[in-house]
Amino acid sequence: MSIHKQCDGLSRRDALRIGALGSALSLGSFLKWSHVGQVNLNAPSRNAIFVELPGGPSHIDTFDLKPKAATEFRGAFSPIKTVVPGIEICEHLPKLAQHTDKFSILRGVSHSLGAHPLGQKFLFSGSRPNPALEYPGYGSVAAHEFSAEPDIPNYVAIPRASQGPGYLGVKYSPLATNAVPVKDRPFNVRGVSLAGSLTLTEIDRRKNLLSKLDRTFASIQDNDQLLEGLDEFGQKAYQMITSKRTRTAFDVNLESAAYRDQFADDPFSQSCLLATRLIESGVRFITLNLGGWDTHQDNFTKLKDSLLPRLDAGLSALFAGLQQKGLLESTTVFVTGEFGRTPKVNERSAEGGRDHYPRCMFMLMGGGAIRGGQVIGESDATAAGPLHDAITPEDVAASFYKAIGIDPKQEYETPTGRPVMIVRDGNPLPGLFV
Repeated sequence: MSIHKQCDGLSRRDALRIGALGSALSLGSFLKWSHVGQVNLNAPSRNAIFVELPGGPSHIDTFDLKPKAATEFRGAFSPIKTVVPGIEICEHLPKLAQHTDKFSILRGVSHSLGAHPLGQKFLFSGSRPNPALEYPGYGSVAAHEFSAEPDIPNYVAIPRASQGPGYLGVKYSPLATNAVPVKDRPFNVRGVSLAGSLTLTEIDRRKNLLSKLDRTFASIQDNDQLLEGLDEFGQKAYQMITSKRTRTAFDVNLESAAYRDQFADDPFSQSCLLATRLIESGVRFITLNLGGWDTHQDNFTKLKDSLLPRLDAGLSALFAGLQQKGLLESTTVFVTGEFGRTPKVNERSAEGGRDHYPRCMFMLMGGGAIRGGQVIGESDATAAGPLHDAITPEDVAASFYKAIGIDPKQEYETPTGRPVMIVRDGNPLPGLFV
């Protein structure tokens, strides 16, 4: 893929493309240029919500507690019973404890990449990082496979996705909102709402100007994957900004007050609210993000006072909201960080913390074709590693793709002609599916 740059990083044609539409189609330029630096068949009727927990949440303090372990391992939290007999989770997840029948808990997931960037590339794509190739994130693969209606995006990231489209190219990037909703305030995705006093007539005029520029430069830069992706973003942006359906899809205030009120005020819960509305409106894949899990210090205070209440409120409302809308059976929810935390509490602060630990972690998967109310996998007595066979990130990736109707063994071709399997080493987990 050739990218023609000036000293400021943009080619003359690219700069003209950005300026031609102005703020009216800032959605298109936002989608395009937020991803410039990153180098079929209609899938079955299934949707997905992928929840990133960047930073690496502690498995032993959340969904894999060890109350019988020594104090330096088990930490400060106690387990509580859930609606599923025999399944216990952290006492600071009381709302989720009422929804464990809707998801499976995966324990003893294990890998070997203990740095944030590498771990996120691995866990948010399902492919172990390779310096010679950038793998696409889950949502970009789904965008490649899922058909979409012209006036609605098939992949939205709130506020953005950690893993880009990789070798698939920018045309499979998400519509990134670049912001999170705030309760009781209008939420405008950049470019979806008309800017200032701009009219649809003015938009049409600018679109015609862009078309002329495209024809002028077409003979100069043919067969450029980047520009192909940018052209598609421009067309999509125009269809979205002129579509009342798309603009109303992002307006959570159109939901009933009773429905909105079950979602907490914090940005993650409000993002979950928006996600349910977008799925109902026809968006096929959504990425959500709740960060801050890098608890090297003050692990228990940060979890108890901030992180766990937000996760508890948001995820429980997400599962409940999808069920109320009749969408849970057609929507797979996948929740993961990039690794777990050390079983033994460190001494970096007065109360201690936990450090990076890829050898053991948890994941959640529910809705869709996933069998809820069960635990798959098991860790040892101190949550230091799998008790038996490890669950690998590739296994979970293969399971996720299977759940949303994508063959994980399908091969793609990179721009250089190299065949690449979506998930090379993983296999769907036995017992995970209904």
